[in-house]
Amino acid sequence: MKLRIALILLAVSALASSCASRGVIAERPVPIENEVYHLDTGDQLRVTVFGQADLSGDFSVDGTGTISMPLLPPIVARGLTTDDLEDVVEAELGERLLRNPNVSIQVMQFRPFFILGEVQKAGQYPYVSGMTVQSAAAIAGGFTYRADANRVTITRNRGDRVVEIGVDSTAAVMPGDTILVRERYF
Repeated sequence: MKLRIALILLAVSALASSCASRGVIAERPVPIENEVYHLDTGDQLRVTVFGQADLSGDFSVDGTGTISMPLLPPIVARGLTTDDLEDVVEAELGERLLRNPNVSIQVMQFRPFFILGEVQKAGQYPYVSGMTVQSAAAIAGGFTYRADANRVTITRNRGDRVVEIGVDSTAAVMPGDTILVRERYF
């Protein structure tokens, strides 16, 4: 009798644990990058000068880190936030062409990220907001069978310096990052 009760309790606990495995497996906070986004080469911008359609348009940050707008000299954008660049463009327009210009700048397309190492298709890919190493690897065709998803290095430009950060597959990716997925040993 005690054996039957023990078997029944064991079966009920096994059934309960198998049902529990279909719920939430792991929970962790979404990685949020506290850094303000700084413009760099490859970013596509939409500059709107209110009331001046001829001065408005889509512009790229070129290899020298500048944007070229009509009737203005090249404006340095590299390292600036969009708010900072708005102020610079307003100042240039105010000095040369307009009284009290009002400018809005949006990033239309972020610079691409690069992924190397143990992924199916290493290369350059367009950045998608909210991207993690895992989603970047998925865009690149997935990890190879030799990949160690917990040994990943991200190389990132931070102003005047380049840093390498050791991360796992849940880490946030920023535009312009170079991701290196390492090979596992066994």
